Amino acid sequence: MRNVILVIIGLAALGFLLAGISALTGSGIMGVSPEGFSRGCTNLSLIAIALNLWFKEGSKGT
Repeated sequence: MRNVILVIIGLAALGFLLAGISALTGSGIMGVSPEGFSRGCTNLSLIAIALNLWFKEGSKGT
C-alpha cells in the first residue's frame, strides 16, 4: 500500500508542477486550466493522506 501512496503523491507533485507552468505561460495545457491542475493536485494529496491514515500501523516499541 505504501507504493500506491507514493505514486499518488508523485502524481500530485506533477499536477502542482503543471499548474505552475500553465499559470506562468498564461494558457492551459491540453485544454486544462491551471485551476484544474491545482484542484487535481489537492484532491490527490487528500487521497494520499487518507490512505496513509487508514492503513497506518500502530507505533511499535515506544
